[in-house]
Amino acid sequence: MCMVSDMSDSVIRVGLVQMKSEGRADENLRKAIDGIAEAASKGAQVVGLQELFLGDYFCQSEDTQRFDLAEPIPGPSSDALSAAAKQHGVAVVGSIFEKRAEGVFHNSAPVFDADGAMVGVYRKMHIPDDPLYYEKYYFTPGDTGFAAFDTRACKVGTLVCWDQWFPEAARLTAMRGADVLFYPTAIGWHHAEKEQYGAAQHAAWETMQRSHAIANGVFVAAINRIGVEGGLEFWGGSFVADPFGRILAKASADREEVLVVDCDRGLIAETRRNWPFLRDRRVDAYGEIVKRFID
Repeated sequence: MCMVSDMSDSVIRVGLVQMKSEGRADENLRKAIDGIAEAASKGAQVVGLQELFLGDYFCQSEDTQRFDLAEPIPGPSSDALSAAAKQHGVAVVGSIFEKRAEGVFHNSAPVFDADGAMVGVYRKMHIPDDPLYYEKYYFTPGDTGFAAFDTRACKVGTLVCWDQWFPEAARLTAMRGADVLFYPTAIGWHHAEKEQYGAAQHAAWETMQRSHAIANGVFVAAINRIGVEGGLEFWGGSFVADPFGRILAKASADREEVLVVDCDRGLIAETRRNWPFLRDRRVDAYGEIVKRFID
């Protein structure tokens, strides 16, 4: 855990709550709120939770009954996160299976400021469809676009799990002025693949997000879950990287942890002055990026 005794105005203290699912929404919500309280007690100003923290990762199979897990925003769980944010005086990045309307569901990240006000909702834009990650069955792709939300602590960018593999998403969110890109995440190994591919998969996941920090000159906070659920072993490893791509703090692979990490916004200016990627972008030459493929 990275902490300092005296915090300047340029430092954002970021909290990450890495949890194991207990399989019950009430118990997981209690644990998440306890994690928010612990992070706040250590001086955190903004706290991120893992993807779909209220229950087990249910997208491992297609089951119509699981749509009953969804709830509206605002709704009971978002209200509880709002109350926790207000009680502890911290901004909170949540993750909720949102019921927007009958037949329209999203994987959504509501953001609450330190007074409990909901300052925005991001809906996951990139939806995977892979073995044990059958998210296209459950989630409508987001229509919020890429956004950064103003909080007392900083400008918070929110993206969710599969979004973390797409440089376009990180770039557009950074261009909205985000100081920190938060990635609520649920990623792990298939049991049969871990021995052969596990180390490479984890390294690729971590490297990709560190590259977003470097390419955009921002901090990146990835919050993953732990534990075995069905056919997946979630690998934890929640971390914060600075604009130079250095990992400031990282959680273990198998323990519930609350990280609190100091992120000095001065590094954003310093890094961008020395690596002026945003300045040197050839915006006049990128028109074809909106095509699916260039033949």
